[in-house]
Amino acid sequence: MIKQIKIFSGIHALIIILSFFVACKNYNDVPYAYKSPEKLNDNLQVANISVVNIDSALIYQTIKRIKGGALGQTHSLLIFRDNKLVVEEYFSGNRYLWEAPNHYGEYITWKHNDLHNIMSVNKSITSACIGIAIDKGMIESVNQSIFDYLPDHRHLKKDGKENITIEHLLTMTSGLAWTEWGTSYSDIENPIIGIWYSDKDPVSFILEAPLAHEPGTHFSYFGGHQILLGEILKNATNYRIDDFSSKYLFEPMGIDSVQWTNTFSNGVIECAGNLKMKPRDMLKFGITFLNEGKWNQTKLLSKNWVTNSSKPYTNNTGIKIPGEDSGKVGYAYSWWTKKHTTGGEQIDIFMASGWGGQKIIVIPEKQAVVVFTGGQYNSGTKQFSLLADCIIPTMK
Repeated sequence: MIKQIKIFSGIHALIIILSFFVACKNYNDVPYAYKSPEKLNDNLQVANISVVNIDSALIYQTIKRIKGGALGQTHSLLIFRDNKLVVEEYFSGNRYLWEAPNHYGEYITWKHNDLHNIMSVNKSITSACIGIAIDKGMIESVNQSIFDYLPDHRHLKKDGKENITIEHLLTMTSGLAWTEWGTSYSDIENPIIGIWYSDKDPVSFILEAPLAHEPGTHFSYFGGHQILLGEILKNATNYRIDDFSSKYLFEPMGIDSVQWTNTFSNGVIECAGNLKMKPRDMLKFGITFLNEGKWNQTKLLSKNWVTNSSKPYTNNTGIKIPGEDSGKVGYAYSWWTKKHTTGGEQIDIFMASGWGGQKIIVIPEKQAVVVFTGGQYNSGTKQFSLLADCIIPTMK
């Protein structure tokens, strides 16, 4: 019986290896030579991939696959494992430019010090700022009415909207009749685009929508939730989110080069998809969540906030993100969640994800964080398939 089990285990392992090579077909004709990430003055520990428990040969084949165009425009890939950055690769592609065809601006070879538009990854950063404000007592609770901190809009506190809490904004369960997913991001009929063309102030634009569902019961993806969170943060703390995030989030991590790029005419900051960051700084944000809210032993967020960011909120499950290959996912405190099975093992993953292929993927069971940036604005992304088939299986 023991011999039969050993034979079965060997066959099972062989199937996994063969499946890997089917999913990650050979790109040996693509030139590539691995180099250890460069040690910079940013408090990121770096190492050669050989010192962590990763199958480096398969990772090299994965990078060749990216260079060969298997994922379209991928601009960077960073892999952090066992407290070390061991893969840091940059590729060629276009800068984001909304008004250009396919949103493609200047074509460049991306480098480690280039700021990248992180799109909706911004939402997870906005959420973290709310968490910090609550931890510091500047906001009492996620269960507070949003109108406690929106005094100029209390005339809209009616028709069921008085029941919308901060937690409902964090989890996109406000019940307001908005969704981004029915229309292209190139179309002003999309509310996150149309808000810029409205003659209303952005907070009124968002809150004047009718209530389609009881708050807390129905998920509907709309960046207006995070725009409201930014205004709530400002009114609760007397800091705009750019200043608050700099003081309480980015500076403690040694990050000093982020750019908040879009502000409405009345001074409201777009907090849903507005930031430009370096991929290394995206990684540091992910590491903080991997380490239960700590950056290099400095506590930035409570463990409870990280837990609520990594577990889906109530009914926020079974969600399919348009243009993404991640299958059905959950939604937490502005992070996507996923239960993934690999090699017979089920692991929990949570992700900050943005349009075009921007991702911070936290994999606690593997003590890993993976970062992507990209430019797939008008076509689907294949990053999760690459992660599932070609990266996670290399982590022993």
